[in-house]
Amino acid sequence: MLPLQSAGGGIAFVIGLLVLALFIYMVYWTYRDAQRNSAHPAFLWAIVVFLAPLLGIVLYVLLGRD
Repeated sequence: MLPLQSAGGGIAFVIGLLVLALFIYMVYWTYRDAQRNSAHPAFLWAIVVFLAPLLGIVLYVLLGRD
């Protein structure tokens, strides 16, 4: 094994954690924003963003906000 190969795994792990944190924040932000700015149930918008993150956030911004 080359020394450079093991260093890439750590960087990939950190990037994966950042992506996971961003995903969780998107669901949280959608839920909190929908509580304040949407006539639809906030929990349902959070589920939509959880199941389809990019499409869900676009749909929420276009259709879900009053």
